[in-house]
Amino acid sequence: MVLTAKSIETLLNDGGTSSWRLDRKHARQCTYAVCTRNAHANWVQGDEPHHTAFLVGRISDVVPAEPDDPEDERYLVRFSQFARVNVPEVWKKGDRNPVRYAAMEELGIDPELLHWEPMPTNKPSSAARTLTIAEAKAGLGLHFGVPPESVEITIRG
Repeated sequence: MVLTAKSIETLLNDGGTSSWRLDRKHARQCTYAVCTRNAHANWVQGDEPHHTAFLVGRISDVVPAEPDDPEDERYLVRFSQFARVNVPEVWKKGDRNPVRYAAMEELGIDPELLHWEPMPTNKPSSAARTLTIAEAKAGLGLHFGVPPESVEITIRG
């Protein structure tokens, strides 16, 4: 289970939930990832109440979030399928680590009762488009899990 401020749309576009520091071997043994709302982030994308489980993903793999950066120890938990849920107060108060391992029964979620959907196939666009500085900061902030105000861009010409 992860505590995230990302929206369902972002998670689906990313192919799963990303940029987590976790034990890859342990995470790969899990069948599901439960995404729980962090509504206290200043860049939160969803409107679910804080600590509410809103998405369950069937884990297909756990891969480096930044494969080109061997120093980065964050991972993307890829999904093969997903199901939307609404389970309030699933996150235990006081947990400080945004990644927690728990049994689905403990969370009150029965995977057999969920409506599973296949993950969308995202085809990268072959045509590049221009971005404003604000769009670039917002995108980089989402990717690295920081608010856009924390992103600095330097252009040298």
